[in-house]
Amino acid sequence: MLAHEAHVVNTYRDEGPATKLPATRVPIVDDSAPAAPYDGSTMRCLRMLIYLGVLLMVNALAHQGVVAQQAVYIADNDPGGSVPAAHTAMAPTEPSTDLRWGLARIQASEACRAAEGYQPVTVAVLDTGIAEDSTRLAGMVVARVNYTDSPTTDDLYRHGTHMAGTIAAVAPDCRLMNIKVADDAGQCRPEVVARGIRAAVYHGAKVVNVSLCMKPSPELEEAVDYAWAQGALVLGAAGNQGTSNPLYPACYPTCIAVTGTDRNDSLAPLSNSGGWVDMAAPGYSIYAELPGGEYGFKSGTSSAAAHVSGVAALAFSVAHDLNGNCRINDEVRRAIDESCSPLPIDGTGQGLINALTAVTLALVPA
Repeated sequence: MLAHEAHVVNTYRDEGPATKLPATRVPIVDDSAPAAPYDGSTMRCLRMLIYLGVLLMVNALAHQGVVAQQAVYIADNDPGGSVPAAHTAMAPTEPSTDLRWGLARIQASEACRAAEGYQPVTVAVLDTGIAEDSTRLAGMVVARVNYTDSPTTDDLYRHGTHMAGTIAAVAPDCRLMNIKVADDAGQCRPEVVARGIRAAVYHGAKVVNVSLCMKPSPELEEAVDYAWAQGALVLGAAGNQGTSNPLYPACYPTCIAVTGTDRNDSLAPLSNSGGWVDMAAPGYSIYAELPGGEYGFKSGTSSAAAHVSGVAALAFSVAHDLNGNCRINDEVRRAIDESCSPLPIDGTGQGLINALTAVTLALVPA
């Protein structure tokens, strides 16, 4: 089967006719890089140097057309973390709230309680697939669509599962669509991502998480605009190049562009920023599910976008159509925008998102 044809696991019909796609592929720009929890200053500096070196090497390889497997820190018995090769196995136990610092920083638990009892929302995860060997994620996935030449919707690249786990941690009652648009080497095409967005919205997703970055394309922009017109909201990662150069789909006006912050509300290392960025969310040393029943840390604007997608799911569940246009994505976006606290950092848009404020604004409009 051609790479652009969809392997639809559920009985969902693909939206729109199939079209011939070019053979050229582009790697994911927003490659999450390894990070370990904060500890003493000496070890923190050492890990930062290693983090920067690995990420610069990954980006250099990507620009040369070489796709490198992401290195990931997996928590072990050492509370300071370690520096393994690709990963080190860990017992599949539910992580503590201390490890998931981003949830507390955006008041996700409080937001969940405020949204409790409302209709759950479907979030499409356009990524490298979702590994369903995590019991919690398996029970949340309601659809699986494969737009790649991989024989499986499973996450062999170890990226999409982490994004899905982060979204589910923020919005534990949401439903997930596994829309695999990046292959097992972590590569994707704008045209494929565009088809994935259209299919996700066509089949009922209200939130579309795209923790991928690429160059602009007419098809991609049209798909993001289609999602907005149909009442959905697309969230995009701003990228990890340490520049202000716009990347897509995040830069499109109807997409929310998200950059990353660390525990100190500073810009996370190499997170992109600029006038085109809409807001920031936790994106450093983020702890979530990985394939194989493991948990681990990742850093990057991919994780930041996933946090905001979770907040959007909560806001969608309680929002009302205030202007009579028969959709609520405009109310949800307003609530998310107005929930942000300004940061003293240029190029971070409205500032740091707050889940509780967003849900409160969506539930009780001003």
